[in-house]
Amino acid sequence: MGAKRRRQDPYALAQARQRKTANLARRAVLQKQREAALGNPVVGPVTPFIRSLAHIASGNARYLGKVAAAASSSSSPSAPSSSSSSSNSPLAPSNKQSSAKSPGSTPRLVLNHAVDPSELEEALKHGHFLTEPAVGLDRNVDDPMERQLKRQRHQQLHQNAAAAMARIISLANGNNFDLKRVQRQRCVDTFGRHMTDQHLPPKPPPNIPSQPQALARKTLRAGPDTGSPEVQIAILTLRIRSLAGHLSGAGRTDMINKRTLRLLVHKRQKLMRYLRRKDRGASRWQHVTEKMGLSDAMWKGEISLP
Repeated sequence: MGAKRRRQDPYALAQARQRKTANLARRAVLQKQREAALGNPVVGPVTPFIRSLAHIASGNARYLGKVAAAASSSSSPSAPSSSSSSSNSPLAPSNKQSSAKSPGSTPRLVLNHAVDPSELEEALKHGHFLTEPAVGLDRNVDDPMERQLKRQRHQQLHQNAAAAMARIISLANGNNFDLKRVQRQRCVDTFGRHMTDQHLPPKPPPNIPSQPQALARKTLRAGPDTGSPEVQIAILTLRIRSLAGHLSGAGRTDMINKRTLRLLVHKRQKLMRYLRRKDRGASRWQHVTEKMGLSDAMWKGEISLP
């Protein structure tokens, strides 16, 4: 009889609804606090490394503008293959070793169509040398005004050729596929173990008494590392960021890419759990999480996307 009276009492029903509303509100507040502590499971904060990937094309355009300006103000070189002129160039890198990565070095400039900056400048110097107008053998019959006009026309044609080459190999004029290819290559050069083994400390050895203290050294890698979990995590993070930006704007009703985003997020979660378990939270894990802005929500617990 008491329970039946409580169900029929409007005052008791109002109190029950009020308690339920307060509990749901408190649960929503706690859920928001947990999400703020763990982070966003899809995209994280923008780090300097991600910002540098987004501004690859703009840095490319600035460099090629300097090349075109240097071509317009340069005088005719004496020989195209002189090592002193290439080393004194303000635009060309000093040598091949300057492109090697170190923990604090700036990333190597990458042009479109897999062209190296030193190759571009060497080709421009060689083309300037080959197309330079020939000097007459007899200076008595050679007209100085005509020779000066030929040099000016040759310089103008060389400037046009340098500007055309800059437009062709600029990533700012390339398509999205070229930009993504360069970004993936930058991730391989930054997180690949063929580069990180040089400056990151190894993970701590397992604390097993039965094993000897001196562990066998691992075989060195024979090429660029594209299959390590940290490299795959970085590449997946770039794809997830691109898809999330598309779905938050014009692609809100794109169901196929929503499913693709869900698959990529869960694939990255598996790789992050594997890397944390194998690396034991050591240098490789900290390196990729700090560079790519990864949070605990991307690998902890269950990820459910709408």
